[in-house]
Amino acid sequence: MLIESQPDLKFVGAAYDGEAAIALARAARPDVMLMDIRMPLLDGIEATARILDATDKPNAPDTDTRECSSDDCATILDAQPKVIMLTTFQRDEAVVRAIHAGADGFIMKDTTPEFVLASIRTVYAGHSVIAPSDTADIIRAQTSQKYREPTAESISALSAREKEVFLIAARGLSNADIAQTAYISEATVKSHIRNILAKLSLTSRVQIVAHAYENGLLR
Repeated sequence: MLIESQPDLKFVGAAYDGEAAIALARAARPDVMLMDIRMPLLDGIEATARILDATDKPNAPDTDTRECSSDDCATILDAQPKVIMLTTFQRDEAVVRAIHAGADGFIMKDTTPEFVLASIRTVYAGHSVIAPSDTADIIRAQTSQKYREPTAESISALSAREKEVFLIAARGLSNADIAQTAYISEATVKSHIRNILAKLSLTSRVQIVAHAYENGLLR
């Protein structure tokens, strides 16, 4: 009822367990999905991971995104639905798992209807509901007790300039701040971020943060 009350939004279906959510994603091809973390049969995190796996979608190009061109990779990524996770606590381990699965945002279950609508529009526009800076805090808290040997090969597919942008973006900076720090335009930042996501088979800015911390590239 909430979604259908908006002239620019259309409700395409509901699922009551993780397996049904995957089937709904395949059948309805929604632009945005609201996904509960805890569901029967298959939890929302695993369901999200399967939905966002390009090789697990029907009619998906038989292409390894690590080897496709930038334009082809962008097409594959754009075809994937944006996923907003519903959670009761935004800083627990489940949120970290959801970030790895490719979630584009998190909203509390008791949030206002207006914020739900704003979140849907925000992720559809290509942004994250949870700020990368907040993501950095979450990942740092989860990895602070574990020393990880830096693995530079985890970003070896990137060019020198892309590596620079990756490490700046992984600190949770905005495009404007990245542009100022790297002395490039915001349009160039966006282009680099798109290439980074494609080359590293990541699906969102928040995954850049997770990738950096999990591979010991940031402390």
